[in-house]
Amino acid sequence: MKITRILCPTDFSQTSAHAVDQAIALAGYYKAGITALHVVTPVEPALDAMPLDALRQETARFFGAAAETNVAVEVLVEVGSPIRHILDCASRMSASLIVMGTHGTGGFEHLVLGSVAERVLRKAPCPVLTVPPRVRTDVHLPFTRILCAVDLSVAQPAEVPFAASLAGESGAHLTLLHVLEWPWHEPPAPDIDALAPEQGFALAAFRRDAEERARKRLASLVPTQPFVTREIRSGKPYEQILDVAAKEHTDLIVVGVGGRGLIDMALLGSTANHVVRSATCPVLTLRRTVSGSPPQGQGSQS
Repeated sequence: MKITRILCPTDFSQTSAHAVDQAIALAGYYKAGITALHVVTPVEPALDAMPLDALRQETARFFGAAAETNVAVEVLVEVGSPIRHILDCASRMSASLIVMGTHGTGGFEHLVLGSVAERVLRKAPCPVLTVPPRVRTDVHLPFTRILCAVDLSVAQPAEVPFAASLAGESGAHLTLLHVLEWPWHEPPAPDIDALAPEQGFALAAFRRDAEERARKRLASLVPTQPFVTREIRSGKPYEQILDVAAKEHTDLIVVGVGGRGLIDMALLGSTANHVVRSATCPVLTLRRTVSGSPPQGQGSQS
């Protein structure tokens, strides 16, 4: 994967500081530059009264650790809507990656846990790395364990080659996870042994067939490698993703995000957004296009 320019929005909060640490570590590892962005919204009277020059100085100070690793930082302070400025800035600078915290204060308080974040994740022209407040403050790269949640309902899951590229170049172990959701909506799932024989047989056969087809599809996505494992689970996707991540001590989760309509918005709400809200490690969300390929500008994978 080629990363040349990282956009890192900041609100000066502690969680935002974790995101800055991650951005600086990634920039140093990939020899990339950082654009530090602070957006002042019109509803922030305290910050509105603060001169923009002072905000630029504070933003530069917040990224002061970058100088220790010779990472170049461009500072931008803009006034208006965080959504518009983040997306416009990412497009204007051809960002390779957006790195931002998931909880904040002040102008970015609603950045990730509301409509702002969902629109950024769905509309960003590049991958978005969200860093939760629970992430370890000491960032070590390269990544060692990557979990890729694979959506087999799309023809070409863009998250798979992206995660495989990251794992291959950093020597990380990669787990490809697909979660099967069964045709019932409320727990508990029916006990096969308690069903009528013909119903139990049909349900068991359906389960075996679905799992076998999923295994074959996962095997076709990435060639067999010592550092790649594949896992099929059943249940709520976000619950299983978080469970596997915890058990494997994952330090990066990669998940695709739909961006084409109401169904994809619902999937974002039930899967990617839940993962972003609850993960204890960074989550890299990759927006899918209609063809299932990455958006323009993020296909430069090595």
